[in-house]
Amino acid sequence: MAVATRRPRTRWRGCDDDNDDVGGRWSWQWQWSQSEVWWVNWGEMMERYLEKNFGEVKAKNTTNEALERWRKLCGLVKNLKRRNLVLVTKGAHNFVDSLKACCKYVAPKEVKAAGFRICAEELGSIVEFQNKPKLEMHGGVAGIADKLCTSTTNGLNVTENLHNRRLEIYGVNKFAEIRARCFLTFIWDALHDMTLIILAVCAVVSLVVGIATEGWPNGSHDGLGIVASILLVVLVTATSDYRQSLQFKDLDNEKKNITVQVTRDGYRQKLSVYGLVPGDMVHLAIGDPVPADGLFVSGFHVLINESSLTGESELVMVNAENPFLLSGTKVQDGACKMLVTCVGMKTQWGKLMATISEGGNDETPLQVKLNGAATIIEKIGLFFAVVTFAVMVQGLFQITIVVVAVPEGLPVAVTLSLAFAMKKMMNDKALVRNLAACETMGSATAICSNKTGTLTTNHMTVVKSSICGIVKEVNNSNEIHNLCSEVPNSARKILLESIFNNTGGEVVVNKEGKVEISGTPTETALLEFGMALGGDFLDVRKECRLVKVEPFNSEKKRMGVVLELPDGSFRAHCKGASEIVLDACGKKLDSKGEVVFLDKVAINHMKDTIEEFANEALRTLCVAYRDVGTELSASDPIPFTNYTLIGIVGIKDPVRPGVKESVVIYRSAGITVRMVTGDNINTAKAIARECGILTDEGIAIEGPVFREKSSKELQQIIPKILVMARSSPLDKHKLVGHLKNMFGEVVAVTGDGKNDAPALHEADIGLAMGIAGTEVVKESADVIILDDNFSTIVNDAKWGRSVYVNIQKFVQFQLTVNVVALIVNFSSACLTGSTPLTAVQQLWANLIMDTLRALALATEPPSDELMKREPSGRNGNFISNVTWRNIIGQSLYQLIVFNEISSRDMEKINVFKGILKNYVFVIVLTCIVLFQIIIIQFLGSFANTTPLSLQQWFLSVFVGFLSMSVAAAFKMIPVGSNCYLG
Repeated sequence: MAVATRRPRTRWRGCDDDNDDVGGRWSWQWQWSQSEVWWVNWGEMMERYLEKNFGEVKAKNTTNEALERWRKLCGLVKNLKRRNLVLVTKGAHNFVDSLKACCKYVAPKEVKAAGFRICAEELGSIVEFQNKPKLEMHGGVAGIADKLCTSTTNGLNVTENLHNRRLEIYGVNKFAEIRARCFLTFIWDALHDMTLIILAVCAVVSLVVGIATEGWPNGSHDGLGIVASILLVVLVTATSDYRQSLQFKDLDNEKKNITVQVTRDGYRQKLSVYGLVPGDMVHLAIGDPVPADGLFVSGFHVLINESSLTGESELVMVNAENPFLLSGTKVQDGACKMLVTCVGMKTQWGKLMATISEGGNDETPLQVKLNGAATIIEKIGLFFAVVTFAVMVQGLFQITIVVVAVPEGLPVAVTLSLAFAMKKMMNDKALVRNLAACETMGSATAICSNKTGTLTTNHMTVVKSSICGIVKEVNNSNEIHNLCSEVPNSARKILLESIFNNTGGEVVVNKEGKVEISGTPTETALLEFGMALGGDFLDVRKECRLVKVEPFNSEKKRMGVVLELPDGSFRAHCKGASEIVLDACGKKLDSKGEVVFLDKVAINHMKDTIEEFANEALRTLCVAYRDVGTELSASDPIPFTNYTLIGIVGIKDPVRPGVKESVVIYRSAGITVRMVTGDNINTAKAIARECGILTDEGIAIEGPVFREKSSKELQQIIPKILVMARSSPLDKHKLVGHLKNMFGEVVAVTGDGKNDAPALHEADIGLAMGIAGTEVVKESADVIILDDNFSTIVNDAKWGRSVYVNIQKFVQFQLTVNVVALIVNFSSACLTGSTPLTAVQQLWANLIMDTLRALALATEPPSDELMKREPSGRNGNFISNVTWRNIIGQSLYQLIVFNEISSRDMEKINVFKGILKNYVFVIVLTCIVLFQIIIIQFLGSFANTTPLSLQQWFLSVFVGFLSMSVAAAFKMIPVGSNCYLG
């Protein structure tokens, strides 16, 4: 068959699964340009391909076995909306790519001109469809790296001009942002409010009737007043929502701007994920998200969670045989180095994001509660309006009664208060990711905190060691020199071999020639200790070949490696929690460097040493080794028995300044602080006492013991538990769940590692450390503590309580005015047939007590007094006895403006204290007074008002001030309170 000289069209028909929502028959069409058809007899090849893969699949009545092979080949797409598209695209690409693999790839001219030999589309087809034949055609991972002008060892050379051309050819690592909603859309949404629609109808009726009866302009005053009120409410609501959407967009961008470890110019460095380009060498560890599509270069035991893309929970092993890494997935286990091939919208995740639209924000629990209260108030107002209508048969005023009763300021107050609190919390180094977190933190009754990095500085150093049974302080060079002089060289060599090979860290030399250590604080401390002993990281690692690695696991609490020694033998090294590694040891190195058996006396001596270190608030690690007779296969686990103990190291992690003072503040605020850690129980107790967490009444428990307790036992001991040591992620998750479900606690959890993610997700509010925290933890958290400071959480709790209190103040003011307005107007209408206030005057009063009042009270800053009261908890009443006392008292003697001042504090008599600190309150109050003067003195015909004389103004102000005296008197009446807010 001759080579095609025009575009051929090939059609193949098949049958889809009966359960498919697409169903029925469908067809595939492929079209190739002349430049793509470089092969001969392509038709015969296609026939052989179809015969081999679909020989038994018929157009109708296909067998289940054949359909199963079809589904297995094409894969199952969970999202039904995209299923047909993915099936067609993936199948077509696989078929075409299998044919193209027979041909030599030729890069486009513009790619060659830029200095590269492979285009973005080709790279995307390799990784996205995991096309290994095509990868091998390009020379494997090394060939791809060569065509991208990079080195798998030294990474990119960013000093060359290729970097800018690389960005032009392959793009930047950013996803296309969803177009933000414009301000007009928020105005349109605000106009859909049912209350405003009713008001608009009333305005039209008022204008028509008023102009018809009284003429223009006298008859239009009421109608125009209603229109003005509608416009003001719409403007305030739309502006608030618009600013909130912009703020959340900025927070979302901040959240996505994570840092990754890359190798460039031969040096390992941190880089923003937005700066990645194809050719970069990225280092990934447990818990890291894969920042772009790429290929596995090197690593051990890498398991990837691809559920975000495929919906499948089964982990995928990535290695040299299966080197494909997709953006949007997460590293569940292991560590590796990845060659970036596609970035931004050209990645698999980018293409998926292009099909997804952004959803709206959920209402917070407080908003739900307030909206429920608003509904009740509306119904009460509607009842009064109906009764008044029956008495007066006047429609317009009844509507104004409903308007006064409708608390449309509640949502505005919530939004303003939350937005104000979020902005201030950001200034206090707390990034709020979840809107509800502001208010939830104010109701917290318990905090479960990890130790390392939260209560401590996370800057670790080895300060004490027991090597070959020789216990020494190692705080300075002289003490380390003394240790080296007493430890045999053979034992020191094995110790350095273990430290430098069994590690997740690295020692590198930067551009300035200085030595830098990368890795976790624990790894850094051990590597610094090894170098202080005279070891050279690179030289020691060159002596052995790394055969197998089992990274640290929070469940096993250990990590291990297998090395091939220069003589061809194999040796396993292990380090981890002292008790666990010690239990795996049957021998030890003595002071002469000789291997001796561990008897009971020696074991008890080592346990005493571990306890001694732990009582000094040191974190202890055991280091051990064993010789392995034969090489382990890739599937065999590293043996964990019959090890030889090398020694024990004690790592000091100082307590953060201010932690003890913060714990005292929490205790006075009725919040219980618990420490949950994976450390030894003696170390945990020592740190907890130093922080002030563990008291004489509290108890410390180990995770395995906690795990075995029955539900009845847990009900008795959980309130007393202040320290949990040797805990697993599931232990922490279980503790949080029981605190919530058994005792109704509102629980906040702090964390920084991948193992904290389950507990953060279970908690009412998750607090992640911004510096030491992994990306998976930050994604599970509601608030990110940017400075990793435990004291910052105190400010979060204070602002959370401030939000709750500010809304409670607003509700008190709102209900007071509602009660007075409804009773006075209803009574006047029933007794005299007229009302003391016109519709415009009612709407002005409504504007004061709703919109402007919300703006004034929502921005009240928190006081230290808030942290001296008990939390409301999960079941605390929002409207407390104190609130009802103030409402009833002020309702008996009510003037709105002065009650606004009285409402600044629901318990204190001196409400003027600190009033000038809230400039928003002062400005709003000033505007209300000025507008009140203008309406009364100059807008008489519009608002149906009569100007007052100077004496009348003084009398009005005096009577208004009396309301503050009434409020002070009622605040002296003692009432029971069932929540800290009232």
